[in-house]
Amino acid sequence: MIPRIRAFAVAGLALLALAAVPASAHAQQAPAWPTKPIKYVVPFSAGGVSDGVARLVAQHLGERIGQPVVIENKPGVSGIVGTQSVARSAPDGYTLMGGTITTHAVNPFFNKNLGYEPVSDFVPVNLVGMVSNVLVVPAGSRFSSVAQIVAELKATPDSLTYGTAGAGTSQHLSGQLFQSITHTRMRQIIYKGGSQAMVDLVGGQIDMVFETVAAARPMIDGQRVKVLGVTSSRRLASLPGVPTLAEAGVSDFEMQSWQGVFAPAGTPKPIVDRLSREIAAIVALPDVQEKLRKLGVEPDGRASEAFTAFQRAEIAKWGKVIQEAGIQAE
Repeated sequence: MIPRIRAFAVAGLALLALAAVPASAHAQQAPAWPTKPIKYVVPFSAGGVSDGVARLVAQHLGERIGQPVVIENKPGVSGIVGTQSVARSAPDGYTLMGGTITTHAVNPFFNKNLGYEPVSDFVPVNLVGMVSNVLVVPAGSRFSSVAQIVAELKATPDSLTYGTAGAGTSQHLSGQLFQSITHTRMRQIIYKGGSQAMVDLVGGQIDMVFETVAAARPMIDGQRVKVLGVTSSRRLASLPGVPTLAEAGVSDFEMQSWQGVFAPAGTPKPIVDRLSREIAAIVALPDVQEKLRKLGVEPDGRASEAFTAFQRAEIAKWGKVIQEAGIQAE
C-alpha cells in the first residue's frame, strides 16, 4: 500500500513540474519593451510647431524609458506622406508619430485617395496640447475690429482674402468656420507655407490670416500686424488684451488645432498605456509646459481613451463644417 501511495505522490510531483514548465518558458519568452531605439515620425518639416513638440517630448521620453527616441521628419502633402508610413509600420511599440488635426481629423475630407484611415489605422496615445490661432490684419489695415470685417463681407461677398498653407490646415479651417458662422464668403489664397502668407499680409497683398500664435508672434511684437481676435474659447495668457472671436461677435467660434502622439493600430495595450502615462507625466513638468507655451501650444496631456473620444468628436465637428462649405475631396 505504501509503495502505491509513494508512486502517486511521485507522479503528482512530476505533473506539477510539467505544468510549471510552460509558464516558466512563457515568462522567459515574453518580450521586454523597449530594447532598442524608438522612431518618432513627424509628418511635417523641421522647425515647425509639430517638430518642436516632437523633439521636446522625444528628449524626455527617451530619458524615462531608457532608450533613444529618434525624430524622423517625413513631410509632404499636408502630412499624408509621413502618416502613411506610420500606418504601414509594425505595431510593435517602436514607431510613433506626431499627429495633428490635419493628419488625423480632416485630411479624409480633402483627399479621396488618402492611403490611410485616421481612426482604424492608429491608436491615439496622448493629446500633448492645443494650438490656438489669431486673426491678424496688416498694421495699416482699415479694419480694427472683427465686426467691421463681417460687415464688409456681408455687404460685398468675396471682397476680402485670407491666406492659408493649404486645404485642411488650421488657417483654412479657421477661415471656413468663420464663414460658416457669420454666413459670409471670402477668398482663400493658398501658399506653400504659413510664413509666406504672413509676408504677403504685411505687404498688403492679402487682407487677413488666421495664423498660429507662435508663427504670428514676431510680427505682433514688431507691430507689423494688428490682432483682432483669438480662435480659442478663452483668452490666451500670452495675449491677455485680445478678445476671443466669440467675444468679438462670432458666436460659438472655437477653433484649436492640436498636437498628439499616435501609434500604429494593433500596438499592444500595455505599451500604449505606458507611453500614455509617460507622456502625460512629461507634459505635466513645469519646464516642459513653459517650452510648449513658447511654441504656442497649451499643455493638455489627455490619456489614450480620452484622446480617442476627442479625435472622433473633432472628425464629426469638422466634417460638418466642411460639408456646409461645399468642399469636395480631390
